[in-house]
Amino acid sequence: MSELTQLIVVAGFAFVFAGLVKGVLGQGLPTVAVGILSLIMSPGEATALLIIPALITNIWQAWTGPSLGPLLRRFWPTMVAICLGTWIATALGLGLLTPEAATLARKTLGIALILYGLLGVSRIQLRVPPRSEPWLGPVMGAANGAVSTATGVFMVPVIPYIQALGLERDELVQAQGISFTTSTLSLSLVLLGSGTLNASIAQASLLAVLVTFVGMFIGQYIRKLVQPEVFRFLFFVLMLGLGIHLAFFR
Repeated sequence: MSELTQLIVVAGFAFVFAGLVKGVLGQGLPTVAVGILSLIMSPGEATALLIIPALITNIWQAWTGPSLGPLLRRFWPTMVAICLGTWIATALGLGLLTPEAATLARKTLGIALILYGLLGVSRIQLRVPPRSEPWLGPVMGAANGAVSTATGVFMVPVIPYIQALGLERDELVQAQGISFTTSTLSLSLVLLGSGTLNASIAQASLLAVLVTFVGMFIGQYIRKLVQPEVFRFLFFVLMLGLGIHLAFFR
């Protein structure tokens, strides 16, 4: 199999499967796509490739829901902190955007996926008291921006934090969409500034949108056939295994 054929096959699988996970669980697209694509390219290149599919699906997730205005008013300090964390980490040279950082970025991504997988498999129910939200939200947001800059994964630690706030299901999904959108937008500015996100990558990313939506439609169908909790458990096991591979065997 030629290098180009391998790239097309792995990238196609990555976006179909990431879309499938998004269709079943409503989350996980960047995590799955970056994790799989990092097997054949740097995390920086993988992140640039998924920017447009992630941005479109996350804006849709953030926009559709009952509480966009109230959630924006509640979480704006956290969202601002995500942007600041992303840009400060980039300025400090902690990003995944240089070839020299590719190996370290893969290992960092692997560790992030291991922690994420362990948290999901263990089903630990975290709870954040309301009095902690004004200061803990920005701290989690800034940390999330730094982690996404280093790994391309937008979920840790801000999504477990949002899940620990006790939101209703629809509000939780919408709040996650707002967080994903903020992370995607702030990181896309970094990728544009570095030249990692260029015209050719943008064209490939647009094509990935179609492939991702195919996976999402399949995932929505699967959601009617299987119990979400079973699929969620298998998903976290997969992330754990992928993280171990990237961190220790790549």
